[in-house]
Amino acid sequence: MILQQRIDCLSKLGKYIMSDDAELGVAKQNASLQNGWFIPEFVELALRNIAQNFLKKEILESWVSYYHLPPVAETPRTVGIVMAGNVPLVGFHDLLSVFISGHKAVIKTSSKDEVLIKHLVEVMHQFNPETGSLVHFSEMLKNCEVYIATGSNNTSRYFDYYFGKYPHIIRRNKTSVAILEGNETGDDLEGLADDIYQYFGLGCRNVTKIFVPAGYDFEPLLEALRKYNYLADHHKYKNNLDYNLALHILNNKFYMTNGSMILSEDVSDFSPISQINYEYYTNRPSVLSALADNSNVQCIIGHDHIPFGEAQHPGPFDYADKVDTMAFLSTL
Repeated sequence: MILQQRIDCLSKLGKYIMSDDAELGVAKQNASLQNGWFIPEFVELALRNIAQNFLKKEILESWVSYYHLPPVAETPRTVGIVMAGNVPLVGFHDLLSVFISGHKAVIKTSSKDEVLIKHLVEVMHQFNPETGSLVHFSEMLKNCEVYIATGSNNTSRYFDYYFGKYPHIIRRNKTSVAILEGNETGDDLEGLADDIYQYFGLGCRNVTKIFVPAGYDFEPLLEALRKYNYLADHHKYKNNLDYNLALHILNNKFYMTNGSMILSEDVSDFSPISQINYEYYTNRPSVLSALADNSNVQCIIGHDHIPFGEAQHPGPFDYADKVDTMAFLSTL
């Protein structure tokens, strides 16, 4: 397949995702049944973001033109992709990058997120049967020439051991933070609620820690977070909320809550599900300087950074771990 054929296939896939096709509806339902965290609201959000932010023809053409991709890859490689399963279709961007750059993708899905990705690939095969030789699935990633693997800090050690001698991208735990200045509007804080709660906070682009100025008034923020109070009725989320509340009570640790989220003063960038850590600051430039050297941080949300409410709407240039996957693939 030449580059334009790959772009056309992906563009058609984007239109399919936005359709009311019955088979797509079944795949969405099965994805939610397979993984209790994949509620219909967040499955729809993931699919809509992919269709609108990745798969529009003009976006794809602008993206590939930046890398001056040739019509046909000069030395196509077989790229093994190990996908995570924390967010619906979280590994789609890796597949997109490998496919559009003209390489062959061999995918090992997460058992928690295999329904949707397999369905979309099957639809691509229907649009153009030639994609069958470029994308397929395997439980064992043997005989690949290149590897892209996403996992935790723990699994990354195994990835390093098995894939280290090949060209590779290995991703580890990441999270996102927000910097508040105390002058945020109601819309800003509601947008921050999206950044915190969407996907139950399980993604690397979810805000798990906020920096607030000394003397910050938390009441407007707690009120804005009520937007997602209904998630506290979800059994898996509620189990985490009850557990973390119990820990704070048993340890006699100060906390604030709106009924669905715990705010706890903590220097850690990572927080458990249902909890947001906060840290006071007196000098904003010093916070920014520290974050610039912080390898845990994927995104910074706030004024002069990613706008509030946009954390979960990445475009094709927003690479996980800030490693340019397309630049890596185009130099193989």
